Amino acid sequence: MRAGEGPTTVLVHGFTQTGSSMAPLADRLAVRRRIVCVDLPGHGGSATISCDLDEAASLVVDAAGGEPFDLVGYSLGGRVALHAACQSPDNLRATVVVSASTGIEDPVARARRLERDVAMADELLASGDVAAFLDRWLANPMFATLPHPMADLKGRRSNTAPGLADSLRRCSLGAQRWLLDELATLQRPVLMLAGARDDPFVAIATATAAACRGVTCAVVTGSGHVCHLEQPELTARLIERFLPAC
Repeated sequence: MRAGEGPTTVLVHGFTQTGSSMAPLADRLAVRRRIVCVDLPGHGGSATISCDLDEAASLVVDAAGGEPFDLVGYSLGGRVALHAACQSPDNLRATVVVSASTGIEDPVARARRLERDVAMADELLASGDVAAFLDRWLANPMFATLPHPMADLKGRRSNTAPGLADSLRRCSLGAQRWLLDELATLQRPVLMLAGARDDPFVAIATATAAACRGVTCAVVTGSGHVCHLEQPELTARLIERFLPAC
């Protein structure tokens, strides 16, 4: 939780992060909003909680305490947020997803992704070496634009091997159903943000907005995949411009 008064906004972090990783964005949004930062299942204070994406989405909705709220999620947290939006809870007003996928449409490709992530989870669990896993994870090309001091390594290293491995298995992109058809029927607005230097996710956001009447997209200039850490000020401005004021 962060200081702030106004509409409740729940922030949801990405894989290997914790709720504290959202601090640069939370601090800016808290000027006008009551901010709730959660730890996803398998992460931080929720390391021993095991959930799939739909179950995680329900927990995120519960974090609003029954109040009307807006939802902002990054990467894994963005996919959880999309699942929450598709559940259409009465108190969810609007959803923002940052650098997140609507899923893999091809079942064969989806199964391959799940197999890859399960193998990665098994390797992490066998070694128990979170620090080495994080080094490999952050060497992924999509993090090439994230400066090392902004990576929140201290927060990431507070996670456990069993928690991260369970999240990889149960919340893999390969375990996510294809959401585009559901998103096309939503009655509440969704904003998809992507960093201008993150071409694959710009393409996902653009295609989703083109296919779904209630979805819009915006690009965070000067940013790669991790918009809320690379360009928190601009990301916050784009979110504030989209979300209802009250």
